Amino acid sequence: MLVVKKFGGSSVADKERIFNVARRCAEEYQMGNDVIVVLSAMGDTTDELLEKAAEINPYPSKRELDMLLTTGEQVSVSLMAMALQFLQVPAISLNAFQVQMHTTSRNGNARFKRIDTDRIRHELENRKVVIVTGFQGVNKYDDYTTLGRGGSDTTAVALAAAMHADKCEIYTDVDGVYTADPRVVPNARKIEEITYDEMLELATSGAKVLHNRSVEMAKKYGVELVVRSSLNTEEGTVVKEVVKVEKMLITGVAADKNTARVSVIGIEDKPGTAFKIFNLLARHNINVDIILQSVGREGTKDISFTVSQDDLKETLEVLEARKEALTIQEITHNEKVAKISIVGAGMLSNPGVAATMFEALCNSNININMISTSEIRITVLIDEKDADKALIAVHDGFGLED
Repeated sequence: MLVVKKFGGSSVADKERIFNVARRCAEEYQMGNDVIVVLSAMGDTTDELLEKAAEINPYPSKRELDMLLTTGEQVSVSLMAMALQFLQVPAISLNAFQVQMHTTSRNGNARFKRIDTDRIRHELENRKVVIVTGFQGVNKYDDYTTLGRGGSDTTAVALAAAMHADKCEIYTDVDGVYTADPRVVPNARKIEEITYDEMLELATSGAKVLHNRSVEMAKKYGVELVVRSSLNTEEGTVVKEVVKVEKMLITGVAADKNTARVSVIGIEDKPGTAFKIFNLLARHNINVDIILQSVGREGTKDISFTVSQDDLKETLEVLEARKEALTIQEITHNEKVAKISIVGAGMLSNPGVAATMFEALCNSNININMISTSEIRITVLIDEKDADKALIAVHDGFGLED
């Protein structure tokens, strides 16, 4: 059996936790299984490296940032290999260049194109535990790239797909996927099984337990995921195509504070105007989520939309540079906003779901700025200061408590 195990930064934050992970990997190896381990950088290493970069240059190039940030995972994997070797388990650490994990060239948010598996297969055949850097790849120019926050999840799923692994386990500091963030909603309930589609919507909506692109890839290649804790041996949450458990109306609630609202005011009210704006953003790989267009008046209209705070600076620069051509009179933005989302396949056949959500927010005196819906998700934009209160109110409003 081939098992891929991914451990996040908090799971390898210090010597004690590194040996805890090493012992778990050693147990798997000693059962006769082949083991690939994917690691994030230790603890807050990535944030610390970003701070160091900002001390030197407040606006560093993305290429140099990736060169810097990829060092974090190299520290993790080499120390883990040393820990396993200390436990008398043969192990080898490999970075993205040594494996040849080919990605696109967009620094800071690259996507996998293909993975060369020869080196990994060779090391597994020699009965070694192979420890691979998460979060990173190599582009066609042989430069390092990073996959964005949470990219180690995607690395693990990509390796599981390329290697046709039997299991892909994602270890975090929580013991599964919950109906809401248990650090904010203490009575949140752990979910035993969840579909790819529901998990993808939750991940996209701000649930930090899995990277959304990892879920996309798992669904595409049929990789069954298990989310479990690195600190205990409890059963986690299985993410797969079809679940056995009876479907709840709502599976979970998520909050995303890493969002910003952008408004373009006074654009021409004629066909093609909105297309030009969003096509421009798409060409710069800027993802847009909620969109609200006003009713036209006096030949003009306004459009508001949300982007991640990471993309806000580039969004404003791109729009400002084409302001006249896009007939924009004014551009405003607000970073003090948050998205609250409910997700569940059960809402397809229940027309009162939106009303229940809005009632919960109303009873907590929380104002809604924008609304977006899909088949299995409803998202609202609210003031950031109300995010935690809204998460609790909506979670309780649907009776999701433990």
